Amino acid sequence: MGFPERLKRLRQEKKLDFAELAERIGIHSTQLRRYEKGESQPTLEVLRKLAVVLNVPGDELLFDDDERKPPEKLAIQFEAIANFTPEEQKTLKEVLEGLILKHEAKRWTVGT
Repeated sequence: MGFPERLKRLRQEKKLDFAELAERIGIHSTQLRRYEKGESQPTLEVLRKLAVVLNVPGDELLFDDDERKPPEKLAIQFEAIANFTPEEQKTLKEVLEGLILKHEAKRWTVGT
């Protein structure tokens, strides 16, 4: 499902018509119709306003449910993390951030 379909579904779930949603995000209802038809793309500012008014994370507007999942080979480990204490999760986050930075630094220095 693409952005136009997700936007339409969310608008309908919130029981908002074109005019009401358009007014709440500060655009003309014609422009909102273009978004739902896939004829136009919203700016980042409009996406932010849509997420706020529709009360959904921005990811829900942009991605299908299965597009933002961890790789299958890591899914079980990520599920186990939900059982960690907040302190353990914080530590793991710091370790992951360090590994990501190390990986990015290596990528940048290999090219030089």
